[in-house]
Amino acid sequence: MKMNRVDNARLQSVVTAAKGSARLRMNDNLHAMDDPIHRLLNATEPGTYVQPHRHGSRATPGTARTETLCVLAGRGAIVTFGDDGEILEEIVLGPGEECLVAEIPGSTWHTLIALDSGTVWFEVKQGPYAPLPPADIAAWAPAPGSPDATPYLERLRSHVVAARARRA
Repeated sequence: MKMNRVDNARLQSVVTAAKGSARLRMNDNLHAMDDPIHRLLNATEPGTYVQPHRHGSRATPGTARTETLCVLAGRGAIVTFGDDGEILEEIVLGPGEECLVAEIPGSTWHTLIALDSGTVWFEVKQGPYAPLPPADIAAWAPAPGSPDATPYLERLRSHVVAARARRA
């Protein structure tokens, strides 16, 4: 059996697919859907909106799933939130950035923001895949495609940029 590889050609392929996608993002799974650990590439372009969500709820024991992220190309931000939608933390990942890998604890509200074109995330989380239940999709954030989604994303991106400038 051959190794499953992520090389520059594979990165470019998923970036090209993301640029051609209406949602401006595309996954390339390195795992089978029923694998207990999911590993995937997630190419994201600026303007893609990932509605804040969480993986599992503290109210439902055994559902919390930690998510580990690394940006292999480009730059991406992770923003975490409190239960009311208040921003708790933001971090920028990417080659040459101070942080290389971030682990989001299970049950933590979060979103991903592509800061550069060609941003590719490497994600690891517990499988198997199951669609997020409505309780794990932030009701306090606009839904994708809604008129408020783009301005909300821009406010988050501006917050990340301003926070970086304050720390510099």
